[in-house]
Amino acid sequence: MHPARPRPVIGIIGNSNLLNGDYPAHTGGTMNSAAVAEVAGCLPLLIPADPRYVRIEELMAVCDGFLLTGGRPNVHPSEYGEEETPAHGAFDRSRDAVTLPLVRACVARGQPIFGICRGFQEVNVAMGGTLYPEIRDLPGRMNHRMPPDGSLDEKFALRHPVRLTEGGLFHHLLGATEVRVNSLHGQGIKTPGARIVIEGWAPDGTPEAIHVKDAPGFTASVQWHPEWHADSDPVSRPLFEAFGAAARAFAASR
Repeated sequence: MHPARPRPVIGIIGNSNLLNGDYPAHTGGTMNSAAVAEVAGCLPLLIPADPRYVRIEELMAVCDGFLLTGGRPNVHPSEYGEEETPAHGAFDRSRDAVTLPLVRACVARGQPIFGICRGFQEVNVAMGGTLYPEIRDLPGRMNHRMPPDGSLDEKFALRHPVRLTEGGLFHHLLGATEVRVNSLHGQGIKTPGARIVIEGWAPDGTPEAIHVKDAPGFTASVQWHPEWHADSDPVSRPLFEAFGAAARAFAASR
């Protein structure tokens, strides 16, 4: 008997946290691992996003694709040529130092990446784009932030529709030109980076779905959180299935 082909490895970009207020840790949401393992059909591997411990080429050699997860810290505005203000919130400069060059390297090589929330913003910044520090402060924009109270079901509940470009990548993946998504972010795209194609918009015009034009690999990224109920949500499941298929194809091509 031939051994079963090992699952493709998805590096899940983690976040720096303090457990119990004083114990430094690298963490990743269980729902991200579940979506990678159970829907994408891949092996989840949590990455400590700190350049003191990992190098880009090492990560790309070990992993077949990367999930750029959400996280409370925001991309530092110096990465897109702007000054830091209180509205920009907290930062994780170690994660910036890993993810931004990693995105560019994966885009060039065709290695699959899937950006979620902060990850979506990282893809845009990595390609030269900029961000608004606080969407809800802009005229005519809705509050996209996570509700401060309630259960996880209430916080991750579907909040608004997203209009998708007819005939585009996301229309093809999701089989619809309008879908309903959750909303748990404060920042958002101000100007798209080079080759960033926006294919999804909230009703207030906030960009919600992007990919990198002419990239040789999977680069779909979304501003919402499809890892929530990824196994059953009709929008989330096709995204993770497509990501998993891309990782399998990349692994087989090595």
